[in-house]
Amino acid sequence: MDHYVTVGANDSEVSNAFYDAVLATIDWSSHVAFPGWRAYSRDGTGKGMTLWVCKPFDGEPARAGNGAMTGFAAANRDQVDAFYRAAMAHGGQDDGAPGLRPHYGPDWYAAYVRDPSGNKLAIVHNP
Repeated sequence: MDHYVTVGANDSEVSNAFYDAVLATIDWSSHVAFPGWRAYSRDGTGKGMTLWVCKPFDGEPARAGNGAMTGFAAANRDQVDAFYRAAMAHGGQDDGAPGLRPHYGPDWYAAYVRDPSGNKLAIVHNP
């Protein structure tokens, strides 16, 4: 099994629509789904890092972790911008609009968003 990250979803339909749109901007898509669960990977291959979006196993509401964040790599700044726009158009919340973050490095270009369940995501281009 490859590495994976799991984020909780309170409304699978809303969260899946969000992740379908946002991850498509960086060439990720779903490779497997079953009730309450969907997995995403680069090119939908199921290889490499996988993101699982699911209802919490314990049946309790999904809650974002304080200090937890899932980061995705972008091939260029245009992908950062597209990811952010898709997030805003599909129920995401702004947590840092696209732009340079020189405190991380001179070329660190990133955006930060929250998904519909409050999970924090980063999209970063750092050549």
